[in-house]
Amino acid sequence: MITNMRGILDLELYERLRIGSPAEIRMAAIHLRDIAADLSGMRVAATHNIASSRPMTDAEGNVLASTVFGFDNPGEAWWLAPNLALISPLTALCRLEAHPFWCNANGAWTHYGARSTEGIDLGDFEQRALTSSALVVPVHLPFGQVGAASFLPKEAGKMDLSEVFAACADILGIYARQFIASYVHVERSSRPLGMSPTLTRREVECLHWASLGKTNEEIAMILDLVRSTVRFHIRNASEKLDAVNRDQTVYKAAQLGYLASGR
Repeated sequence: MITNMRGILDLELYERLRIGSPAEIRMAAIHLRDIAADLSGMRVAATHNIASSRPMTDAEGNVLASTVFGFDNPGEAWWLAPNLALISPLTALCRLEAHPFWCNANGAWTHYGARSTEGIDLGDFEQRALTSSALVVPVHLPFGQVGAASFLPKEAGKMDLSEVFAACADILGIYARQFIASYVHVERSSRPLGMSPTLTRREVECLHWASLGKTNEEIAMILDLVRSTVRFHIRNASEKLDAVNRDQTVYKAAQLGYLASGR
């Protein structure tokens, strides 16, 4: 039975999802799991970074997906799926959509109607998304990072989530954003990289040309370096900025003022 909860916020539940320290992560995840079950009858698959293979964990390093959210069978370990962030239509839609949406092999829908999926491959949806349908809450975070909470039906093969979406999407979105955003804040605080990581002159030069669309080979020619050295500098900058790929490294460097206009 789905109760129409759209627009109703329980402040007590909302505060329970606010993570203030690593020790609070597990209990907040349990609250999100129970909220999702009560409101929608669905399971939660949450990630703090759709571009990273590193799963969300509690203070002891236990994977939340398996120890809290119930994906404890070997065949359900979605966070171990190779290249999931690259092949899943759910992650592709999260990069393009800021509002909650639901989707299946036939398309994607928001409160504003059907969303254009032009350019998004929905073929072999269930094999690539590891679900027949999903209600998804994208969570756009600082430095271009994107998290997501996917609410998945327990019934195998269930395709139509329009009813549960209309009833619960908004409120699930509020709760999911609280959980994921506060998790990221605590995670970054517990793995300090410095408020403004220091990049070397060469790293900045390589990123500057990368931001203009130059390849490693072209950057090497411009800076009179070998290709492997350019790759080395960009990789070092990526590690310093806790970026998961080249584009995010450039984005973070620009946000921190290293790639100012007219440099």
